[in-house]
Amino acid sequence: MPLKWLEWAKQIQAISQAGLEYSKDPYDLERFQMLRELSVNILHEYTEVETEKIAELFAGETGYATPKVDVRGVVFRDGKILLVRERIDGAWALPSGWADIGLTPKEVVTKEVKEEAGFDVTPVRLLGVLDKKCHDHPPSPWHVYKMFILCEIAGGKAESGMETLQVDFFGEDELPELSTERNTERQIRWLFEAVRSGNAETLLD
Repeated sequence: MPLKWLEWAKQIQAISQAGLEYSKDPYDLERFQMLRELSVNILHEYTEVETEKIAELFAGETGYATPKVDVRGVVFRDGKILLVRERIDGAWALPSGWADIGLTPKEVVTKEVKEEAGFDVTPVRLLGVLDKKCHDHPPSPWHVYKMFILCEIAGGKAESGMETLQVDFFGEDELPELSTERNTERQIRWLFEAVRSGNAETLLD
């Protein structure tokens, strides 16, 4: 079981790092620096590592860009795949969201499917981890890894959320206009084939 104090310290550090990277207001920068020092003190209090060592480790992360992780829920019903119509561009995509600090991939995908599509799901297995730059997505300022997690419906009902306009299931030969920023037609067809064939091999870029 994860140590709560450690998870909290990491979350505080993640918030402070983002703030120090993107904030321009000097008062906000001061507050984010205080958050970083708080996370350092928490880690020092419960470990044998010196404060200076921890601060040096955290400071080394400043401004260092790491790939963002996009977690996508893959849900089938009666041979059709669950897609949501995105409010931002009106096109369709698998329910998904950025990985949150403090949540496991299973927790993220469960949360995102519920928030965007209304269904309660049980994550079953990881189908693939793809590097966005290796696929037919529009150019993006972010380096993104996309995790595709197969899920089974456990309850709930189709219901759009704050970021979605519609929820529906589609057969492989009736796919709507896809939000290619989020998923490509080739990826959706790969998911149909992976589930249809029962292939247990995880696809990795």
